[in-house]
Amino acid sequence: MKTEAKKGIVHMVNLLRQSQFMKDKQIPFYINRCFHHQDNTPLVHSHDFIELVYVVSGQADHVFEGESYQIQTGDVFIINPGEVHTYRTKPGEGIEIINCLFTPELIHESLLKELGVSQSMDYYYVHPFLNTRERFHHRLNLMGQASNHVLILLETMISEWEHHRPGYLTLIKLQMLQLLILLSRCYADSTNKEKKSSRSANHTILVRRITGFLERHFDKKMTIPDLCELFNVSSRQLNRVFKQETNQTVTERIHDIRIERAKQYLVEGDDKVIHVAQRVGYEDPAFFTQLFRRRVGCSPGQYRDLHGEVLENTQEIQ
Repeated sequence: MKTEAKKGIVHMVNLLRQSQFMKDKQIPFYINRCFHHQDNTPLVHSHDFIELVYVVSGQADHVFEGESYQIQTGDVFIINPGEVHTYRTKPGEGIEIINCLFTPELIHESLLKELGVSQSMDYYYVHPFLNTRERFHHRLNLMGQASNHVLILLETMISEWEHHRPGYLTLIKLQMLQLLILLSRCYADSTNKEKKSSRSANHTILVRRITGFLERHFDKKMTIPDLCELFNVSSRQLNRVFKQETNQTVTERIHDIRIERAKQYLVEGDDKVIHVAQRVGYEDPAFFTQLFRRRVGCSPGQYRDLHGEVLENTQEIQ
């Protein structure tokens, strides 16, 4: 037993050892299913083995290394040797969990090589969950098929462990390896989703910034390299992101903004078409007229005649 101080609070920490649970010397492993509620929550403790926890049902606060996090049905996480934790439950609430205790020696390197698994055992229990900067946030919340798969594997291991049928040690090792590989996959999938979501949000912000800039400076001559330098992106990335977010190229977006502003100038003023073209950033009035006709369906002069009359009639009515 030792003393642990976190945020000014002193706790007595119980050290749990392998010998208390792993009675079978043939295999450094133990598994059980239990229910924690307010009257039987474990004391603050650490251990000299790895503990994999799967929350079968309910919710509670997991106090891990002095920080408190809510855990719920479908959560799975790993406590590494030396890490201090416990659970807190509210009156009338509790959690049912499956505890799987083991050490890296459970699955020998020779077995991993024989099965074609190139990574070491450490990869499967450290990589998905261990990050010294953001340790406990790497728990997983499993749902649907993944949750069912993990629960079935754990329940099968419990059955093998309790009944000691012939070959149970081999089955438990294989199922444990299968479980850790499955969790590694789930972690990779969730990380990829987070990265994609983060990238998508960043792309949306980038496109909004660029669009806002284009709307403010529609009358200025600008090129893709100018925008790339201004927003610190490559031309390839700029066009790809813009196409993904708006289904338009940057050039198409510039033309849209300018044509919309030209329509406004044509209806509200009496500038000649050549001057309107210059006001919205086109030096070549012939190109402007051709582009306008292609996008609007009529020439700038026809658009003014049609919509200018509509505007006058509207003003007379008012």
